Amino acid sequence: MSKTLLPENLDLREFLKSGDHIVLGQACGEPSTLIEALIAQGKDIGGLSAFIATSFSGAFTPESAESFELSSMGAIGALRSMTKAGKLGVVPCHVGQVGPLIEQGLIPCDVAMVQVSPADADGNHSFGLISDHTRAMVKKARLVIAEVNDQVPFTYGEMLNAAKIDVAVYTSRPPVEVAPAKISETDEAIARHCARYIEDGSVIQTGVGAVPDAILRLLGDRKDLGAHSGMFGDGLVDLVEAGVLTNARKEIDRGVSINGALIGTRRLYDWADRNVAIRMCDTSYTHDAGVMARLSRLVTINSALEVDLTGQVNAEQSGAAYMGGTGGQVDFVRAGVRSPGGHSLIALASTAKGGTLSKIVATLAGPVTTARTEVDVIVTEFGAAELRGQSLAERTRRLVAIAHPDFREELDRAAHTIRERGF
Repeated sequence: MSKTLLPENLDLREFLKSGDHIVLGQACGEPSTLIEALIAQGKDIGGLSAFIATSFSGAFTPESAESFELSSMGAIGALRSMTKAGKLGVVPCHVGQVGPLIEQGLIPCDVAMVQVSPADADGNHSFGLISDHTRAMVKKARLVIAEVNDQVPFTYGEMLNAAKIDVAVYTSRPPVEVAPAKISETDEAIARHCARYIEDGSVIQTGVGAVPDAILRLLGDRKDLGAHSGMFGDGLVDLVEAGVLTNARKEIDRGVSINGALIGTRRLYDWADRNVAIRMCDTSYTHDAGVMARLSRLVTINSALEVDLTGQVNAEQSGAAYMGGTGGQVDFVRAGVRSPGGHSLIALASTAKGGTLSKIVATLAGPVTTARTEVDVIVTEFGAAELRGQSLAERTRRLVAIAHPDFREELDRAAHTIRERGF
């Protein structure tokens, strides 16, 4: 039987020991009360390490996390300050690999800290806003500490039975929210080019942010769209309320939006509460190639920091600055390309740093996140470059054409060698 506590009575020294490896619920499913206790009490325990895949709360700073070692799969959300200070251990992996890495002990998990909803009549708590690798955490951990928050929606999908909880901390506080991003003219222009690839009956995968939000706003005239994604924001609700997102034509999970993370505001959370039209799933389902192979007209939309003239995509690092992560990009790029009638879109603005830096480049400043062999369509505000099946020489022409005009001449010169020799 689990021990039940109120936040003011939580003393982690009673449960944790020096050397423990902790895995934390991520994104808007962060267990904020438990994280605050870890930050406040970690120094007294000593020797602790923690892994969180993404964080939007802003709780982790070089100062707040100085009493334990923090690692992640990237500088996603509010973790960029940690990488800038050299205080975040980056584990390069796809989000769909995190669960298996926990299961195999390669990401150690002695203690799982999760946020859940109140239990239903059968004693099952919903993981609420995040599913991804929560099941793997709970299964592997010696100790499961759950923040039972009555403001977390009860969503259908992954559940945690009360019998599996060792320590239950009861709270009532707003979960982490991520407000919709401000959409610029550049974002709108990128979105218009992306929206051309989304037809009636398409199944969409996208992230959150200005460009995804702008794309979703342009789909009001579509019919019977479906959703199968690793994450969704408030734009999902807009499409449902407009009668656009019905999931009626999906070959599997008909009538249900499949998702792994809800990243948005109270409006999204209230809509998802006990809503049978959405199912929260583990990454073994949301990111699985075999599952997505059963979906036709799958259009996947992801982002990048830069793309080179042959189509290599960097979504992680710009020079000495680690700014993103591998995420689920590769899984969804491959799925979109292989889906009958589907597409994979990589969307990015043509420039950065106030227009002084081209994001279509001759040579990447960071690692290759998605190989050029996987890439389908690259989109900027200046158009869409369809690269699949094209020679390297032709790819350079198409990518130069969607670069910012201020950089096209320079990029054309850089592409000359590729065009001359053919590779």
